[in-house]
Amino acid sequence: MSSRWARIAAITSVTVAAGMTAPVTLASAASSHPAGVKPNPVSMMDCNGHSPKYQAVKAGLGGLCTDPLAIGPDGSAYRFRDNGIYIGHDEPSVKFISSRPGSGNRMTYVMRLSKDPAGSPTTSPAGTTRTDYGELSPAPWFGLPVCDPRSYPQNPCTPDSDTNTGTIANSADAGSAFLELQFYPPKFQPFIDGISCDARHWCAALTIDSLECTFGFSTCNNNCIEPVNFAFLQMNGVPAGPPGPQRADVSTMFPSHQTLMMNPGDTVTAGIHDTSQGLRATVTDLSTGRTGFMVASAKNGFMNTNITNCTGTPFNFHPEYSTARQQNQVPWAALEGGVLMQQEIGHFEPCNSVTNSFPINRTFANGQTFTDPHTAQTCAGGYERAGKTGEGPCDPSTGICHHATTEGGAACPTNNAASGALCEFSDAACAPAGPRTIDVNGTVQTVRWPVAGCQDGIFQNGDLDFDGSSYVADWPDGSSTHPTSFAYTGPLTGGHPYPRIQFETDLAGSEIRCNTATGAGCTAPPRGPHGPAFYPFWTLAHGSMSCVWNFGNVIAGHTVHSFGRAAEYGTPDVARYGGTLTSPVISNPQLGSCQPGGAPQRG
Repeated sequence: MSSRWARIAAITSVTVAAGMTAPVTLASAASSHPAGVKPNPVSMMDCNGHSPKYQAVKAGLGGLCTDPLAIGPDGSAYRFRDNGIYIGHDEPSVKFISSRPGSGNRMTYVMRLSKDPAGSPTTSPAGTTRTDYGELSPAPWFGLPVCDPRSYPQNPCTPDSDTNTGTIANSADAGSAFLELQFYPPKFQPFIDGISCDARHWCAALTIDSLECTFGFSTCNNNCIEPVNFAFLQMNGVPAGPPGPQRADVSTMFPSHQTLMMNPGDTVTAGIHDTSQGLRATVTDLSTGRTGFMVASAKNGFMNTNITNCTGTPFNFHPEYSTARQQNQVPWAALEGGVLMQQEIGHFEPCNSVTNSFPINRTFANGQTFTDPHTAQTCAGGYERAGKTGEGPCDPSTGICHHATTEGGAACPTNNAASGALCEFSDAACAPAGPRTIDVNGTVQTVRWPVAGCQDGIFQNGDLDFDGSSYVADWPDGSSTHPTSFAYTGPLTGGHPYPRIQFETDLAGSEIRCNTATGAGCTAPPRGPHGPAFYPFWTLAHGSMSCVWNFGNVIAGHTVHSFGRAAEYGTPDVARYGGTLTSPVISNPQLGSCQPGGAPQRG
């Protein structure tokens, strides 16, 4: 290993304890805990918010969920619908590949958090807009497959083992869930119906999404299709509120005084490793010395879900695989994800104002309440262009919508949000710029957004006409009006880098022009209402100790390799699911030269 990677390994040792505990068995993980925890009426039984029986705690969480695909008995894959509503979204990623034991269950990244430009955001989509990072991505994250015998396809799973497979056509495949260690930018609070913990800090959470369907999707429980465990990373490791889908409430989605808060521009390490009590995610802020962590354990209130009746069992979640081989993935996820570095995009549109009132109200079985009376459904002006209004309103009781559009800005062929059509039916949930009052458990608070905006996450999952911030060249490019780029190094496993990578994105699954069986019309960039949209991409640049990954755009004088820009994502993988674009597997270029034209090492 080169000296520069040895220095990085020394930094990452802050996060990951040396060694691994022996593999544990799922039979003992929850045996001392009672089963059958009934869901509360307001809970997190369907991450996407479309359960006909249970209301979601967090409005519009869909952008932070896993994007499933549907799988036929013959192994063919196609777009998934949650109670009739398409829930795919846009997740450009780098997949890290290694056959080294431990690479599938123990890894650490070093990352510098983005910092927003000075001044208030502007709303002219001209590529020179002043933009905050929260407008571009609600959640950069790191992903990993985890064992859940009560998730698709409802089979036993041996933790930390390559005896499991990620083959979508295998009825005997292990039950798999998808872990995401997510980071949330500042300025767009409250988190329960926004994306931020507060106005000034980054925060992070451990989320685990399961899928309550049997093999070939012959049976799904529509009341709890995609239950999610959610917990902020805490300095004392104690969840802010119940993480389990059945018991999540207001406290789950509001940070506490123990929640790890990080400043823009801070350098942090992010690590995932297994313990006897469950997988542990740890983030250490090297700039402040503060550490937050969370163990996905039954003791902490994590649960898996019974497909028959949606009840929960306290459960210790563990990584699924030993190695990060290419085929070691979650079989039901649109992304071909094992060990992933990802940027969630396509969930914000800046507006001059918002219209069509759509208050967010939640009342919980334990007496907790949340009200945000000033939210809305439709974006006016801004990225909709001068004098124009966007999509919506929709009637939540009927699903009938007005002014729906689709890729390229064309009118939607239906006004029914439950049709499964790939249309943007409503811009909801939207919020105005400036101060507004919310009520949390009877206490009035004031929150403030720096710009009016919409998240496109209630009646469909994402910006399906591709006219928002993510699809304009407002990404980090060195400009003083754009945020700084994330800078990533790693991952490392036991001090060793991953020798191969693959670029991928499930963007194409959300394109109405994309035929996921043949790959025709499945492209990056997508087509926006004013022509081909900009699509952000991964690059490499000089770092203090090695090459560093950036995401967004070319940064003049800094970027060394751009990999063909959006072309880096490759072509539709029609052998699995044409809505996911994948590049060939290549040697990890971060291990090579960061001189212009330098060739990556082979490995």
